[in-house]
Amino acid sequence: MVALTLVALAGGTVLAGIGFTGSYASLVHLGFSHGLGRFSYAFPVGVDAGIVVLLAMDLHLIRRGTPWPVLRLLAHGFTGATIYFNAASNGAGLADPTGTAMHAVVPLMFVAAVEAGRRLVIVTARIEAGHAAAGVPVHRWLLAPVPSWRMYRRMRLYGIPSYTRAVELERERLVYRVMLERDHGDVGQAPADLRLPLTMARFGLSVDEALALPLEAAEQAMLREERQAGFEADLAERAQERDAHRQIARLRSVGRVEAAGFEVGAETATAKAHAHARTVAAGREAEAAERTDQAEAVMRAAQAEQEAADARLRAAETDRAAAETEQAAAETRRRAAETDREAVAAEQASAVEQEAAEQARLRAAETARALAETEEATAEARRRAAEADRDAATAERARIAEQEAAQEARLGAAEARERAAEIELRVLEMEDEARLTPSQRGARKVARMILADGAGIAESIDLQTIAEALGVSVATASQRRADAAELIAAGYRPARPVLTGANA
Repeated sequence: MVALTLVALAGGTVLAGIGFTGSYASLVHLGFSHGLGRFSYAFPVGVDAGIVVLLAMDLHLIRRGTPWPVLRLLAHGFTGATIYFNAASNGAGLADPTGTAMHAVVPLMFVAAVEAGRRLVIVTARIEAGHAAAGVPVHRWLLAPVPSWRMYRRMRLYGIPSYTRAVELERERLVYRVMLERDHGDVGQAPADLRLPLTMARFGLSVDEALALPLEAAEQAMLREERQAGFEADLAERAQERDAHRQIARLRSVGRVEAAGFEVGAETATAKAHAHARTVAAGREAEAAERTDQAEAVMRAAQAEQEAADARLRAAETDRAAAETEQAAAETRRRAAETDREAVAAEQASAVEQEAAEQARLRAAETARALAETEEATAEARRRAAEADRDAATAERARIAEQEAAQEARLGAAEARERAAEIELRVLEMEDEARLTPSQRGARKVARMILADGAGIAESIDLQTIAEALGVSVATASQRRADAAELIAAGYRPARPVLTGANA
């Protein structure tokens, strides 16, 4: 393909150059013969380059999604003009058909190369967008003109992007019609909801999209009811808020009236309290004057008592001095007795000191023994602490080992899921290489689900699970499960793809 591409590019460039050169020479000659003068040298460039520019602008607008067919029509007009001008440059016209044809065929090489480049760009853009073919092929027009016209009309009216998609929709509707006839005998006897795919076929809807219309309509109706209920709830809430505001305003008015009453009552009570306070203050002033007279009398009596107490205190001082003299004599006698006792105690102290020394030695021995026992107990506690540390370290190592084992298990599970995803991807690639239709791929995927989870029993996989896995309706899921059961009955067993290179 690389060599073919290089040959096509090189050959196309050479042919376009030859065609442009020949056309340029012919049009220059034609321009001088028709009085264009020196403009004859620019005239061929304007005509032939205009073809390239118009087609390039057409391709640019197509890639931007805003095509303008007028540009292509103008390019085709310039193409016809350059062919006509080259044919007319012979001068002999129909008298020399061979010469005229030789002049006319020269620009065809240039125009053919340009058109080939334009077609390559358009087809490449369609392939990149996932559209293998944009229009109905010629052989279908010849074999089935009326159905081809209907298909072409649906594709253009409802934006079906490719012929492949249109054929798939048509095949799906035909299969659905056959299923309706099998279940109901006649399509007309089927319920209206089941006839929707056939009724909506002219609008470009698929079977699943048409069958989903009643559900979508019910959902929209439910949404409208919810919006209506929400609107009514808002109205009721606003009415309650208005009633609450009115009640609050009424309560505030009543409160202001009560507050005014309380203020008047407080002012009256304050005036009464002031009058009572003045009365009480006058009474208290009279009582204070009376108490002052009584206090002065008490003070005079207290002074008299204080003078009598001072006399008694001086007499007591005299008695105390006599007592102190007697106490000094007694103290002298006591000290003499203590001297005698100290002499006797000194003799007894010698024997007591010897006994105390012996008891001190015994207490020291007891202390040393207790200290040894304490050190032994400390060593035992340290040994037990070391054993506890070793046990804790062993438990920590065991916990770390368990965590590493769990991590390895998770990694193994992740690798298993990754391998399963790679196998599934390879299966999809094999199906792509086999060019299976979406319905065939869906049937095979359901067959793999049955073989993996259902032990080969199709009914063990419910339709809702299949619909969610394939992204289709329940009716289509039922058909895919039936197709999968037929595949399994026919001996279908998905071979494990061989992983090589990076996949392995």
